Amino acid sequence: MSRLVVVLPLTPLTAGERFAVRDWPLHVTVLAPFLTYAEPADIAATITAATSRQSPLTVVAGHHDLFGRRRTVPVTVLVENPELTALHGTLVDAVRPFAAVPNQTAFTGGRFRAHVTEKHHGRVHEGDRLRLTQIALVDMAPAESPGGRAVLATIALGRHAKSGTATS
Repeated sequence: MSRLVVVLPLTPLTAGERFAVRDWPLHVTVLAPFLTYAEPADIAATITAATSRQSPLTVVAGHHDLFGRRRTVPVTVLVENPELTALHGTLVDAVRPFAAVPNQTAFTGGRFRAHVTEKHHGRVHEGDRLRLTQIALVDMAPAESPGGRAVLATIALGRHAKSGTATS
């Protein structure tokens, strides 16, 4: 069983790219981590089809906040963006059939709060305009895994049904 996540990286990623948990590139999580038995290529193909008409998004960084169970994870919450919220809903609907457990938080959680987590190597600031041009499907290997996270596929936004845009 795999644990996957769907993100919108602030800087495009490449399929096959790996990074340690602490070195996650800055990104917006558009579909929270979920468990699946499905092949990543099947999930990537479904995401590609579901987002074939999705244009790149421009979002604005809002206020800073603390997330996590203990409210210790510094983030910058994005200003409400109807297009980003709609993309989240599209991905929930498209990926839910692949879920090992359909009632996982990724598919049944509360209100979507788009944000960018601060990292040791960078952060976004209130008022920053962020251009999101890519969706990435990422393997959330256990934190202790020496390989860290692995980008399984990328899908360009704004491709308008061009073939061959998903890589795995």
